[in-house]
Amino acid sequence: MQEWIPTIGIVIPVKNEASQLLSLLDVLEKVREKVLLVDGGSSDETVSICEQAGFSVIQTAPGRAGQMNHGASHVNADCLWFLHADCLPPDDAIEQIMQSCRQGYLWGRFDVRLSSKRPVFRIIEKMMNWRSCLTQVATGDQGIFVSRVLFEEIGGFPEIPLMEDIAISKLLRRHGRGACIHARLNVSSRRWESRGLFQTVLLMWWLRLRYVFGADPADLHRTYYD
Repeated sequence: MQEWIPTIGIVIPVKNEASQLLSLLDVLEKVREKVLLVDGGSSDETVSICEQAGFSVIQTAPGRAGQMNHGASHVNADCLWFLHADCLPPDDAIEQIMQSCRQGYLWGRFDVRLSSKRPVFRIIEKMMNWRSCLTQVATGDQGIFVSRVLFEEIGGFPEIPLMEDIAISKLLRRHGRGACIHARLNVSSRRWESRGLFQTVLLMWWLRLRYVFGADPADLHRTYYD
């Protein structure tokens, strides 16, 4: 694989994330100039929190895939790193991405650690990380990064209401294996705990199975947010 040593831009889609953002912005303070937050119409203090902390924010229509694509078009960087608002990357995350680039990878993702202290979450995260590395299908929680050239070649994130991370992973893996970075992003387990652990696991398996068999992402989105 050819060596690739890029500049990195960080794109974060947000909508009504005021309760989550401060911790992430604190972690990213030292690389603030690399960060662009893309707001999809927040009705809380999300935008003002970002601006008061000195981070750049732009506005676009809601929809995570569209927000990330819009952000990518406004970032001047060779490598695009997409983060969710409820994750906390390790301190050396950018160095880890750079190392992967030096090894010739054009895209990749991180392992995750779910925020809950319950032992069962250690099993869930281990299975998530193992499955992702084996299948080369990443979730948005895993901090997908990709070279701009490849991102533009595949047309960015498919602008579908749900499963945009699965869809882009399947496009990316056609162009070579992605890096499985084993440093962990700390990810909020709020969705698991609010819906119920096993109910969430079953729901996600069911939605992904339906997606594989051609279900309309809009129908999946309605099921997920009902």
